[in-house]
Amino acid sequence: MNVAPKTLRHLAELQQAGLTPDQKREALEQVAAHYAIAITPEMVSLIDPRDPHDPIARQFVPDAAELEHRPEERADPIGDQAHSPVKGVVHRYPDRALLKLTHICAVYCRFCFRREMVGPAAEPLTGEQLDAALGYIASHPEIWEVILTGGDPLVLSARRIRQVVTRLAAMSHVKIVRVHTRVPVADPSRITPELVRALKARGKATYVVLHANHARELTDAARQACARLVDAGIPMLSQSVLLAGVNDDPATLGDLMRTLVECRIKPYYLHHGDLAPGTAHLRTSIEHGQELMRQLHGRVSGLCQPSYVLDIPGGFGKSPIGPSYLARDASGRTVVEDFSGRHHCYPPAATNPAG
Repeated sequence: MNVAPKTLRHLAELQQAGLTPDQKREALEQVAAHYAIAITPEMVSLIDPRDPHDPIARQFVPDAAELEHRPEERADPIGDQAHSPVKGVVHRYPDRALLKLTHICAVYCRFCFRREMVGPAAEPLTGEQLDAALGYIASHPEIWEVILTGGDPLVLSARRIRQVVTRLAAMSHVKIVRVHTRVPVADPSRITPELVRALKARGKATYVVLHANHARELTDAARQACARLVDAGIPMLSQSVLLAGVNDDPATLGDLMRTLVECRIKPYYLHHGDLAPGTAHLRTSIEHGQELMRQLHGRVSGLCQPSYVLDIPGGFGKSPIGPSYLARDASGRTVVEDFSGRHHCYPPAATNPAG
């Protein structure tokens, strides 16, 4: 009798799969005691255990470096709590709000900015708390867009998602429902026709934003899951995190963005790594990120260009931090740099009209 592969959640399971070395067990037990572990069969199948630098393993397999906490790192690096008027809601920007339906994910990323808050031990929203969260959104007519996040909202049942989406659809001021998820790549079988139907709010526009960081995550099954969403009329965008040793070179990053576009997913955000505890080994410098964006500019299609952003610590929101292509020369004229690194005055010097 064949036993279906299961999600790996314990160090012993990771060791048995050859994903963690026995000599680091003591340190990794300390990591596992503090931060949740889950690696789905889909992600396990992509990992080459012989490669100590495997980019998929680097995202999901615990690392002893997670025990190294730096002074600048924060348990709530982007300031969710400072903008949470009721449990489950983050209202940082005037016209949109996050609705955190669950703290559970299909997989737990080692760089997660909510790593102190997510995991199977975290308390889910009670029915009363969900009512209060939806009541807050209903009572704030300036909220034009609601972003379902968590955790990962698509680990919930289609029935539960339909209930929430239906209640949002009844709010006349809410026009957009956006869903942030890793499920289409981490557990693509969950993207069923029933779930797709549950995501569509009557009279509203639904968008799904996929979190993917490496082109290998877009397996055939993941592509089919995304196609089910797009073919149902749900536009897809992407968000990726710039990660050292995962996607921080031009070829890998460009391959990811092209693969997303091939799947009819528009690259949206490239996040600079947040200051979450124990994640310094995965963060790059901003200067390196800016140079990567320069290398993408002009060398891959405009469809493949994400916005490189930093979520300012303390809850001050996202800011674009991509490179600038404008400068001023000594005479005060605007100088613009093209994709080959050449510089041009704008407007160009006047030419003599034809005689």
